[in-house]
Amino acid sequence: MAVIDIDGLTKDYGEVLANDDLTFTVETGEIFGYLGPNGAGKTTTIRMLLGFMRPTSGTATVLGTDVHDRRETVAVKHRIGYLSDAPGFDESATGQEILDLHAAIRGDERSDELLELFDPPLSRQIRDYSRGNKQKLGLVTTFMHDPDLVILDEPTNGLDPLMKQRFADFLRAERDDGLTVLLSSHVLSEVRRLCDRVGIIRNGRLVTVDPVDTLLERTGKVVRIDSAEPIHRSHLDFEGVHDLEFADLPGEAADTADEPSVAQSPPETFTECAFTYTGDINELVARLPEADLRDLAIEEAPLEDVFLRFYGGEEDA
Repeated sequence: MAVIDIDGLTKDYGEVLANDDLTFTVETGEIFGYLGPNGAGKTTTIRMLLGFMRPTSGTATVLGTDVHDRRETVAVKHRIGYLSDAPGFDESATGQEILDLHAAIRGDERSDELLELFDPPLSRQIRDYSRGNKQKLGLVTTFMHDPDLVILDEPTNGLDPLMKQRFADFLRAERDDGLTVLLSSHVLSEVRRLCDRVGIIRNGRLVTVDPVDTLLERTGKVVRIDSAEPIHRSHLDFEGVHDLEFADLPGEAADTADEPSVAQSPPETFTECAFTYTGDINELVARLPEADLRDLAIEEAPLEDVFLRFYGGEEDA
């Protein structure tokens, strides 16, 4: 059953088409990642789903309620938790006062366990909070009334690595208990850890909806090799290697003292290179010679690179 059902949703500001004929669903008990670079239209979609703005055309239902029905949209909000990309708390209030306000408006079934988990400093005023502490307080207020649907816009902004992991473990457990989550992010590693399916938006249009494993197969990884011994280029001449770049060869003079030169044509051998790899990492490692490697780095491809590789050449029409 779809908790969110979007059909032809469009928001046209005249000069800017923020959302263009979006159609997708978010099913009960899944974490759906809504991906795209900043300015792609993610937040506009969220604001329409929450009733903060009206669509130009098309429609959507959230927990069975049509977003065009303002009265019903207001009524269903007690079943929704929402964390914006920049929580707008009253700077003069303390964390405890913010918590008490949210409890009075929406209820408080879970604040004790959430405070133990995320631990924002409740006695301080919000003006004295760090970005991370605001985010932790935001997570408590988002989940404290035990909602059926949670909409998260860049939820790990400002969190340290330990808290990000704690949040990820918590969200997966909530999903396993039946919670439905729409998670907007531009951080691919976060999406990999959390999401079941993903929808990618570019320039206001939905590019694709895929299971997260399918997306990861298509995006590949960034690989950097630094070898103490020359490696022949043929070792990287196989399917899955894309955008191969070589650093300057040993003994070549740099153009300036500050800017190393880059080989103008592919060398027969190299000591440093970088590329995107979409195949099996074990196969890649097996194909490398038994050279004295100084470094072998394998990282997730930045989401911006994913767009350029797979979707950058597509027409918007």
